[in-house]
Amino acid sequence: MKAVEFKARIKNKLIRVPDNLSSEISENKDVRVIVLLEEIENQDENDFMTLSKERFLAGYSDSDSIYDNY
Repeated sequence: MKAVEFKARIKNKLIRVPDNLSSEISENKDVRVIVLLEEIENQDENDFMTLSKERFLAGYSDSDSIYDNY
């Protein structure tokens, strides 16, 4: 199996194969398609994770460091 990669924009739920690759793709031939979507960072989730980490570490004291070497 040969892999080709290209970026495209989905329009009307269709992905257009670039002209320079269309000669490599035959009609009526099975292909495997993997779609990778750009992730949009969720600022609320990032804020929650940051606050959770800060609150967790606020409960940590120097006397707890005796457990760090085990």
